[in-house]
Amino acid sequence: MIKLILAIIAVESGGDPKAIGDGGDAFGILQIHSAYVQDAAEYAKADWTHEDAFDPETAVDIFQAYMERYCGDSRRPEGMSREEFISRTHNGGPRGAFKDATLRYWEKVRRHL
Repeated sequence: MIKLILAIIAVESGGDPKAIGDGGDAFGILQIHSAYVQDAAEYAKADWTHEDAFDPETAVDIFQAYMERYCGDSRRPEGMSREEFISRTHNGGPRGAFKDATLRYWEKVRRHL
């Protein structure tokens, strides 16, 4: 999973923990939105705030909790790799792997793997 996380970081921020994107809505190395943090915190029973996404270690914890919540193997579409499923979910939300709009994102991540 480390290789995948590093690939997503490369696509999202180039590793800049102070990165802010999506018009000020996405924070940190993984460019995490507030709703994503809330989802992950609820699942992990953590008290994370959106600003915690600026801390790289916490951002990875948030990412992992979100993926545990939404990317169980039973939810993965048949024939889709785990890496693609996780990448597209990160980019498009809980149903992101099923959205055509996340295909280009997956191609970017795949090039970094």
